[in-house]
Amino acid sequence: MSSSGSKPTTFGELAPSRWPGERLGLPERGQHSVARVGRRIAALVVDYGLAVVIALLFAPYESAAHSLITIGVFALMQMIFIPTIGGSIGHRLLGMRIVPISGGWVGLWRPVVRSLLLAIVIPALAWDSDQRGFHDKVAGTVLIRA
Repeated sequence: MSSSGSKPTTFGELAPSRWPGERLGLPERGQHSVARVGRRIAALVVDYGLAVVIALLFAPYESAAHSLITIGVFALMQMIFIPTIGGSIGHRLLGMRIVPISGGWVGLWRPVVRSLLLAIVIPALAWDSDQRGFHDKVAGTVLIRA
């Protein structure tokens, strides 16, 4: 706590969540709770697999071009499907959706920022106690169970 005993004034003074999403006002489990790691990984496998297959239309599998095209297709799919269907194809198949912390529609800029950060992988590996990766924190989004 801050020295005055009042509300925390910096991020380091915040107590960790008892469950993912508690600080965001989300339930501990069930609908609208933070999507857990297993679902996230499964959705990532689905989305990346689709990107690999689509990239095969443009370059042979074991080429450097294929790898770059796969990452580009993956990011583009995220940018298209998050604002239109509420998440990627993998997210939706596994019962998840991406919502802005502030409520309302996710808009156009959040999926772009989130997807570009996700494509470079490292921000997605740094999570807080609400299980939000850096890419979600910067975009102001959270992945929840639909």
